[in-house]
Amino acid sequence: PGRELAVAMDTLNAGVHFPDGTAAADVGWKALAVNLSDLAAMGAEPAWCTLSLSLPQADAAWLDGFLDGFLELAAAHRVALVGGDTTRGPLSVCVTVHGLIEPGSALRRDGARVGDAVWVSGTLGDAVGALRQWQQQGVGVDPALRDRLDRPTPRVALGRALRGIAHAAIDVSDGLLADLGHVCRASRVGAQIDVDALPASDALIAAFDPPARRELQAAGGDDYELCFTAPASRRE
Repeated sequence: PGRELAVAMDTLNAGVHFPDGTAAADVGWKALAVNLSDLAAMGAEPAWCTLSLSLPQADAAWLDGFLDGFLELAAAHRVALVGGDTTRGPLSVCVTVHGLIEPGSALRRDGARVGDAVWVSGTLGDAVGALRQWQQQGVGVDPALRDRLDRPTPRVALGRALRGIAHAAIDVSDGLLADLGHVCRASRVGAQIDVDALPASDALIAAFDPPARRELQAAGGDDYELCFTAPASRRE
């Protein structure tokens, strides 16, 4: 009672959203994490979820590993798995999450205002950096970058804290420029970004030269950090 419902859904397909051979536990973690990231971008508190899973054949060991990762993250955010579906087919995972939020306080894409500063949490480019290394045969994948690809951190606590401070928010799933573009279009504003000011991890700096790093940070996806706009006066 007295809460609004926030809903998000994402599908992950093998070879498209995670590399073939990714550990089952990491697939389970990521399948829930990318959905919790959408709730975080709304400032919602996660509540429950459903899971639809397509598998090429029955594989009890893989399913046990998948659930280990999925339920580990679910427990950390007090998310209940309340139902779903299983079927035979190419490896595919679809999760729908429901969250709760105080009426009228949801962060949206259409609230950015002229004069807002643009912020991003964490570091950008790590996940796609790992993918780039994985695609280059003979090049080892940096473990820190691979961890960001396999196990993104949904910024739920940050999203909750930004209610009443940020004017607009979105999670960075398709790349900073694409996702910030969604905010700009919805809010009917433009934005200027200093690419060299984007936060980069030590692992990304060590693995890629500056031109490649700029591309990964600005246009890469799968970071699942929050990009949000707020008055510069609210920095602290």
